[in-house]
Amino acid sequence: MARSRFSLNVPAIATGLRAAWREGYSLADLRHDVMAGLTIGTVAVPLSMALAIAAGVAPQHGLYTAIIAGAIIAITGGSRFNVSGPTAAFVVILFPIVQQYGLGGLLIATMMAGVILVILGITRMGQLIQFVPYPVVLGFTAGIAVVISVLQIPDFLGLNVGQLSEHFVENLGQIITALPGVNPYELGIGAFSLAVMLLWPRLNIPIPAPLIGLVVGAIAAYGANQWLGGPNSDTVVQTIASRFTWEADGEVGNGIPPIAPTIMAPWLLPGANGQPLELSFDLIRALLGPAFAIAILGAIESLLCSVVSDGLTKTKHDPNAELIGQGLGNIVAPIFGGITATAAIARTATNIRSGARSPIAAVVHAGVVLLAVIALAGLLGLVPMASLAALLFIVAWNMSEARHFLKTLRSAPAGDVAILVTCFGLTVLFNMVLAVAVGMGLAAALFIRRMILLTQTERIDRDNHPALHTLPNNVAVYAINGPLFFGVAEKALLSLHVVDPKVTIVIIDMQDVPSMDGTAIVAIQSLIDNMGSKNIALILVGLAPRMIVKLRRAGIHKRLESLTYCRDLEAATAVAIRWQR
Repeated sequence: MARSRFSLNVPAIATGLRAAWREGYSLADLRHDVMAGLTIGTVAVPLSMALAIAAGVAPQHGLYTAIIAGAIIAITGGSRFNVSGPTAAFVVILFPIVQQYGLGGLLIATMMAGVILVILGITRMGQLIQFVPYPVVLGFTAGIAVVISVLQIPDFLGLNVGQLSEHFVENLGQIITALPGVNPYELGIGAFSLAVMLLWPRLNIPIPAPLIGLVVGAIAAYGANQWLGGPNSDTVVQTIASRFTWEADGEVGNGIPPIAPTIMAPWLLPGANGQPLELSFDLIRALLGPAFAIAILGAIESLLCSVVSDGLTKTKHDPNAELIGQGLGNIVAPIFGGITATAAIARTATNIRSGARSPIAAVVHAGVVLLAVIALAGLLGLVPMASLAALLFIVAWNMSEARHFLKTLRSAPAGDVAILVTCFGLTVLFNMVLAVAVGMGLAAALFIRRMILLTQTERIDRDNHPALHTLPNNVAVYAINGPLFFGVAEKALLSLHVVDPKVTIVIIDMQDVPSMDGTAIVAIQSLIDNMGSKNIALILVGLAPRMIVKLRRAGIHKRLESLTYCRDLEAATAVAIRWQR
């Protein structure tokens, strides 16, 4: 029996780890990876907590994400240097999911997104990142930064705004209404932490600024609560411990549970109403849209991060393996209470600058976060909410790429500026999914418009072309330059419908037509019919064989002294002269 020629060519996984191993991995490389992992792990602890809180869940879920997803993606992904965990870009997607479906719904949506990412990787969709225009990416990331910043204002100012919704305008109204209730202690600690984080890097001391900012903020908050609050009064400054409680294995406590991530069924976790979810087809269908949004954003951010890391290290990632790794991480992490993860550009850049050699650095980073959860949970609970808000202000500012945003507004073509502003506005006022969809649609329309302007039809002056000198006067020669597709074909061929009444043969030079679609084929058929009704013969010149095959499949065949195909203008001239006899 003959063997089937068809097989599923599944991309390899762990290509980043294997690439580092093939180049030779020594104890010195391991030492560099450990040091880099310690550095980014220290950075990841406060960021993971802050981003989880911004997404509307308890801080430990962000830490679990960095531990589980961070290690799995590093081992199975296609980049040697990417560091994955919770990221700011997802806040605008995850926060509404939590508001509508609770923690359980978020974890189920994350698992569904993981499956989608694996499918994208298996079907080799990793190159699709090339088709997302820069104004679209810049627009929605800047919009996300604005939304994140606004969501941090209540904690930074100590405002009592109640439960925020998934609607930006509504949240902004609640915050403005609550502004008279600013807590000066919260504001002071938040501003102090922000100033420390901004000024610390100028000292060139190799300790991450977020860590220092949160430590001094925690010390200040502890002092304020001890001296100004007292044991029987309300907490003066909100901290992680005063805001969040936990329950595990019959024990309860405040802040972060001092235990490693354990297996939990996401569908048994509470929904938006506090009751356990009921896993059903209706729930899966409702979460399918958010899952696709998570998957698409995760793919975009992870692959962009991989491109950035390639540029910094002169290496090359495997985009399909990276998508599969991201998918596996997002499938497994929710089983341990982790939320959505993707590659983080800032943490990846820190990893590279810290001397990382392989994905082992990201695995070490996950181990550092795990040790922090087990050994330092009590201390992490002392971190004030205002200091975490200050940290997220910095994250949002860096994410916004404000300089590039303003530069694009000043120097980019008007069409690109329109796409940028539209994506930005839709992300802020509605959601990122709508922004990306509309942005891609506008970018496609702009591309079509530019192609229309590039495709031209013009009559050739026979005196300037040696091959056409011998043509009789009743032969007209035209040239089409550019692709023929919908929106272009009718315009390009319209001028050929009106020719000099003395003309009996028309030669169309199509050597510079790289492609045509179904609309172009219909337009060509219409032109042939129009020419035939006027007894005008048509010679098509220079078409690629694949395009001739398309025309023949559409029923456009050679007709004796009426329609033919020629290789070049010399052959077309000979045919035209022969048809004259």
